[in-house]
Amino acid sequence: MMKIHCLASGSAGNSYAVDDGESVLLLEAGVPARRIASRYLKLLPRVVGCLITHEHGDHASGAADLSGRGIDLYMTAGTQAALGEFKCPYRIHNVRAQEQFSVGTWNVLPFDTEHDAAEPVGFLIVSTVTHEKLLFATDTYYIKYRFSGVNIFMAECNYSLPILKENIEAGFVAASQKNRLLHSHFSLEHVIEFLQQTDLSAAQKIYLLHASDRNSNVKLFKQEVQRATGIPTEVL
Repeated sequence: MMKIHCLASGSAGNSYAVDDGESVLLLEAGVPARRIASRYLKLLPRVVGCLITHEHGDHASGAADLSGRGIDLYMTAGTQAALGEFKCPYRIHNVRAQEQFSVGTWNVLPFDTEHDAAEPVGFLIVSTVTHEKLLFATDTYYIKYRFSGVNIFMAECNYSLPILKENIEAGFVAASQKNRLLHSHFSLEHVIEFLQQTDLSAAQKIYLLHASDRNSNVKLFKQEVQRATGIPTEVL
């Protein structure tokens, strides 16, 4: 069975790893490469690459140093251009939405997402060892695609509209921030809507990612998503 590891999840940084028992795929490099290497030290001999969704620092700040440590990076050309020069540019592999590629024991299908970034994507990932299918979608306010047969969901759940409204009215959050959140991040309400419109017949677990420090309630998020879907849910 596929194992999910989390080093960091949120606006301060994001770093995950998925392990099918044969090879390991890193997801995001939003913390220093030395932290990633230290946290996943036992997994490093089996790491076959790192997928980067977009160029923002909390998702890619450690990418350049990670490539310098011998790990191949997979990202869109837009993301690479936005990040600039890399220490080891030959370790950068450009991917495109709707074009599947393989790395190690993984088949990966990027898909375009909606975020204020150059060329952001999410990833549909399938292990050729366990035959499990994982959906990784973060930093997007909308997903236009519908998926079937997904066993594991890793989806952003950044904020809740009622909590955001309360914080704006209380003066804890600037009103100007609302529009940015609405057009760049997945809310609890949108996550539930997306999942309810998705085939969950094969779903085994839902992981909620990238919760806002101020505009979230992780206990509520877990309860609401689990209640709406009937699928065991965990907030990372």
